[in-house]
Amino acid sequence: MAQLFCLVKLTQLHDRNWYNFEMTNIISSPSGEKPEYFIPLEEKLEQLANSLRSGQKSLAEWRSGQMAVSAVPGAGKSHSLSVAAAIAIARHQLHPKKQLVVVTYTRSAAASIKSKIRDRLKDLLLPPGGFVVHTLHGLALNIASRHPDLSQLNLDTATLITPTTNHRIIRSCVEKWIATTPSKYKILLEGRQFDGEETERLRRQSVLRTEILPQLAHIVIREAKSSGLLPEDVWELSQKTNDEYEILAIGAQLYQQYQKLTVDRDLIDYDDMILGALRVLEDLHIRQLWQKQVFAVFEDEAQDSSPLQEKLLRTLATDANNPDASPNLVRVGDPNQAINSTFTPADPIYFNWFCEICSDRGRLSTMDMAGRSSQIIIDAANFMLRWVNQQERGGDGERGRGGDSAIEMPFRVQDILPVDPDDPQPDANPKPEGRGLEIYNPYDVYHTVELIKKRAIELLKENPDRNAAILVRENRQGRFLAEQLAILPREHSINVYEVGEVERHSHIPEEILKLIQFLDRPHSPDYLKAALEILEKRSLIATQDLNALATYPEKFLYPTPIDPPQKPHVKQASRYCCSLLRARIELPHYQLITFLGMTLKYTGSELATVEKLAERIYRQIIGNTSLKSIIAALEEIVSSERFEGVAEDADDRYTHPKQITIITMHKAKGLDWDYVFIPFLHEDILPGKPWVPNAAKFLGDFTLSEVARAQIRTAVHTQYQTGENYKSIPQPTDAWEEAAKLKKAEEFRLLYVAMTRAKRLLWISAAQQGPFRWNTFRSDRPNNLQPKNQCPVLPALVRRFPRSAIE
Repeated sequence: MAQLFCLVKLTQLHDRNWYNFEMTNIISSPSGEKPEYFIPLEEKLEQLANSLRSGQKSLAEWRSGQMAVSAVPGAGKSHSLSVAAAIAIARHQLHPKKQLVVVTYTRSAAASIKSKIRDRLKDLLLPPGGFVVHTLHGLALNIASRHPDLSQLNLDTATLITPTTNHRIIRSCVEKWIATTPSKYKILLEGRQFDGEETERLRRQSVLRTEILPQLAHIVIREAKSSGLLPEDVWELSQKTNDEYEILAIGAQLYQQYQKLTVDRDLIDYDDMILGALRVLEDLHIRQLWQKQVFAVFEDEAQDSSPLQEKLLRTLATDANNPDASPNLVRVGDPNQAINSTFTPADPIYFNWFCEICSDRGRLSTMDMAGRSSQIIIDAANFMLRWVNQQERGGDGERGRGGDSAIEMPFRVQDILPVDPDDPQPDANPKPEGRGLEIYNPYDVYHTVELIKKRAIELLKENPDRNAAILVRENRQGRFLAEQLAILPREHSINVYEVGEVERHSHIPEEILKLIQFLDRPHSPDYLKAALEILEKRSLIATQDLNALATYPEKFLYPTPIDPPQKPHVKQASRYCCSLLRARIELPHYQLITFLGMTLKYTGSELATVEKLAERIYRQIIGNTSLKSIIAALEEIVSSERFEGVAEDADDRYTHPKQITIITMHKAKGLDWDYVFIPFLHEDILPGKPWVPNAAKFLGDFTLSEVARAQIRTAVHTQYQTGENYKSIPQPTDAWEEAAKLKKAEEFRLLYVAMTRAKRLLWISAAQQGPFRWNTFRSDRPNNLQPKNQCPVLPALVRRFPRSAIE
């Protein structure tokens, strides 16, 4: 007997981009088989949901309300989110006037998840509508730009900036603060003790103006502004502290100068977008208009959100007709992969709190099954996570950090589990290569390279369709490895791709600008020091006290016979700078940028970026090729945009077969390789600890910026968790200790991210000897090594996995 089937009929309504859903009866063939087009929609949705793993399925089954999803590495967050989005769009018949908003944190991630949602909708025979995908700042910009009167942002004339410590707006804040508060500046200048010696006074002035105060301004502005604190709020915080330097009071004044200068110069930063959008949504009528257009908000990478960003999403996800109801807000993230809190105000504690709130309401789901790695790699990562938490508790069950729950531990306790045997993921939880986990203890960093080289040749020659990566903590380590492995492409046809080399392209305009500013004003201590920093960074001059060189530019550049003889490394730096000044005289201005690129010994791809920059600059200043106009054009590029270097466009450029990718642990997040090498795991680097540069030790055994960061975070944590204003703020010594704990926790999470990139082999090592500091290390001086202590995780792993220790 023939069967009846339902087909979803989509009728586009005239004059509106809306779709009407109708269920139509269709008679199938007598055999009773269901043609693909005639499968009922609900059945298709059920099939789509059933294609997910048990942990993923709860996301697809979401109907309404608030929900947290805590995922492990490799659990398929993005895939699950795209499936859940498609199901929600179909089930609730969403359209452009009532749509799902999906938020992620990078443009590439936004493009990827948008494509995945469209594919899922295509599988359901539905049109690619009913949703939008934004980066968080893109969403805020969209709201703020539609209501400039409420957002107080004129985006037609404003210039977007990303203020760093070297940005001119930060430097201007510092100079204005010094001019308006000389008494506080004098206290900083004198530090713990000061004998009044003129050379020391000039050195301290240079350090304060070019390093300490710009860093303090940068940290306070970023931490406070992204947490919704105004300068007056930071000033109020400062009244609850009692330190001799009044660190937060100085930070509040620098922040106030910054706000005034950005308004005067019509500049905005990324936090202004969020704040502007929130100002728009304070208007009841406008807020309800936006809320009526939003069915729900799905957020990916929620562990990287700040409280202000969460507030924006929560506001949009609230029902305009029932504001007291739980918002339709789904947040997906992995707090154990929160590795950006040293760069941004994000802190995993916020997402952990959200998970606990949802857990109390039965609205927490965990994606704990992952098919990426071999079982022994999963076991090693799980062991490391629990071991670090145990050490934080003191190793005997006592609480660490003074917290009341696991929320304040470095890691959220959630083990990675292998997928079921019948899981559809191809080659899920693959068989390990060799022992799967290999732990080495080389003699020194050169022996480390030889061991990596030997193992990589074995693996990639036997399996040319697979790939490998070397994950490093610092870019300088990556450059050293790339230099030492340069023979692999020639002798073994194994490509070596150093990601750091490509990523540095975006810094080329800034480096060229600093050198040209020096050429324009060589007797400026600031410009001389900035140029020397570039030369030192590129390993063109020896590492030394640059403040001492920049204090008296004339004596450094043109010493007289009566001046003390310069030391060899000082003389080398002086000659380098003088050669640059001669080029300014001998070369036409339009050739300077290319010349400087060659002087800095840029590689071929970097030189291509320099050529692109030079062409852009000279096209912009045609008819006026003075040094001043070149500087003005470069300043505009550096301050208002991210200059795109010449690089490969393919998204998979990091994971080509028969390639060794050298990449930082931070950059590796979201990627995976068959074989992962993690060398140089020394205690002073990972976990390391906050340190005070020698040039800044006259202020004491802490840095002003890290103390301010810890003090502001304590206040924001208190307000976020309890809703009450901050009653006490840690004093500098306590804040410094708290900063050290935060850094240690994040470094261990970074190691966890690195370990979970491996599929078949995880190779880790800590050489017995290494450089004192990588930023001062020169590979042509192999004797410049010293004994090093292992990262404490390594001995623990050896005790737990003794068969993995390679003699």
